[in-house]
Amino acid sequence: VQLVESGGGLVQTGGSLRLSCVTSEISWYDNCIGWFRQAPGREREFIAAIKMDSGRTRYAEFAKSGRFTITRDNAKNAVYLQMNGLKLEDTAVYYCAAGLVLVEVDYRYDYWGQGIQVTVSS
Repeated sequence: VQLVESGGGLVQTGGSLRLSCVTSEISWYDNCIGWFRQAPGREREFIAAIKMDSGRTRYAEFAKSGRFTITRDNAKNAVYLQMNGLKLEDTAVYYCAAGLVLVEVDYRYDYWGQGIQVTVSS
């Protein structure tokens, strides 16, 4: 099973990016899709997740500021992470993952994308 992320890249501080996660290989509607990130030298951390059937969301505390928004498009089997007001500390590899439960712990997610680099420069 493969999840594919796109939309990463280089952006200046204060800028915005929208990451996409798509797959056609799992029962998309039964799953929750989460976004995680891992910066160099740091552990992978949860950002946000969304339940595909209900649209219910869950955010990490740092992501509740409104800078991060997770949305879905079931018709396209896609989940998006809108990131605004990007900061240097947002530089990381971003991953999407699929699991059955709307949780923050990465070990509850069964399928992972390969990750996409987001680099924020000053």
